[in-house]
Amino acid sequence: MLISTNPVLRRSEWLLPAAIFASFFFNIWGVPLFDLDEGAFSEATREMFLRGDFLSTYLNGEPRNDKPILIYWLQAASVSLFGFNEFGLRLPSALAASGWVLMVYYFVTRVADRRRALVAALITATCLEISVMGKAATADALFNFCIASSMMLFFLHYRFLEKKYLYLSFLCIGLGFLTKGPVAVMVPLVVSLLFCLLRKEFRFWLAAVFNPLGILIFLLIGLPWYVISYFHDGGAFINDFLFNHNLGRFESAKEVHSGKFFYYVPIVILGVLPYTAALFLVLRRIPALIKDDLSLYLLFWFGFVFLFFSFSSTKLPHYVVYGYTAMTILMALYFDQLRRRWLGLLPILLFLAVLLLLPEILEMVRSRSHDEFLVLMLSNHQQDLGSSYRWIVLAGLLAVGYLLFEKRIELQQALLASGFVTVLVVASALLPAVAAVQQQPIRDAAMLAREQGLTVVQWHLKMPSFNVYSETISPRRLPQPGDYVLTKGHHLQKLDIERQLFNRNGIALVKLKN
Repeated sequence: MLISTNPVLRRSEWLLPAAIFASFFFNIWGVPLFDLDEGAFSEATREMFLRGDFLSTYLNGEPRNDKPILIYWLQAASVSLFGFNEFGLRLPSALAASGWVLMVYYFVTRVADRRRALVAALITATCLEISVMGKAATADALFNFCIASSMMLFFLHYRFLEKKYLYLSFLCIGLGFLTKGPVAVMVPLVVSLLFCLLRKEFRFWLAAVFNPLGILIFLLIGLPWYVISYFHDGGAFINDFLFNHNLGRFESAKEVHSGKFFYYVPIVILGVLPYTAALFLVLRRIPALIKDDLSLYLLFWFGFVFLFFSFSSTKLPHYVVYGYTAMTILMALYFDQLRRRWLGLLPILLFLAVLLLLPEILEMVRSRSHDEFLVLMLSNHQQDLGSSYRWIVLAGLLAVGYLLFEKRIELQQALLASGFVTVLVVASALLPAVAAVQQQPIRDAAMLAREQGLTVVQWHLKMPSFNVYSETISPRRLPQPGDYVLTKGHHLQKLDIERQLFNRNGIALVKLKN
């Protein structure tokens, strides 16, 4: 197998739990829920309790057929234990992301060794996009745990011919099917088929895919809720979810989430920070990689996900993450071959430099934008970011600068250390800054509405986190006389306002005249 054997770091097992905490748990309690996705998942979970219905999901009093039930059950269990707050809502994702990283560690231990397993797990944990996803109150971290585990377990079955891995793979596919539906079946099925065809192991693939016990495990886990749902709502969820939210997303863009064919190229380059140099190293090695079973399987995995969602009409940044595990493992296997220190650390230096200049960039955007809502949203960005933002980012930039010039620290060690810097800066500075500008006004308006017992109409606005924090249903409709209305600030002149209760960063809560 084409894996470098030169040591880059001593085994330091304590680094893995530290990376998991820094990336997925640190400050998940300190940032408001982000709209649209976190707000929607959290509100749907809240409405399960409100309705006393744990078999179906509703958002703003209307059926929500976007996703199956598993993440909502886990969020419901979590908030029952830890309270209905940001920590309780995000904890299932943090735990799923932790399991995802630990599964990478186990997998690479089996196919390589513990040192490379540690590197692979650290890269996965501190990869920028995975870190952000791993602490979001959505289904994505859980789904990636399921799909990545199923893919790795299938290869372990192929390599070691142990049925336990095949059965566990079917189990993970079943959980994935209960989390996000058919894509949990499609990715393992297609990638394993392509790999086995190229390796002339089609009979092995047939025996694995049609294993009776494996199919039974999948059906016992993935199917019962769909059957119950069918009888519960007359098939409304299944029809809407399968045909609209699955087939429909591939055929036409949903919710204006479209993009060019190369949409995911910059997403991946930024998403794997600070390991972009390792990504390019792997891409340059593709001709050599295809000679090795493990590398070929991982390439098929990443390549299929990248191409499939590039062809899809609906494009969202997190779709390509379904293939990140394959790439982070490949980067770890060839990590020792990185040589150029400047090129290795330059991407994260540039990223942190941009973050350092973010207040100036936002001011430039505000002054030049013709989007009235964006101009209002950024009207207080200097105050919202606060002085601590710049100091935290500067500390991160200086830390990476030290790693660049301290030659006694090997490049590979410096890159892994910069991964810690990246996730800590994002968790303690970037996400709180974005939340202060975008989400804090929603939260403050919602808390005001809750304190005064108001029922609020949302107009020209879709912010489900408002429902979460106000603990009410907030219908989206045309306002009527006497309504309390949450809307964008530049729409206020269209309303007959009796009094204004809240107005900040383009978010206004007003009372209309009777």
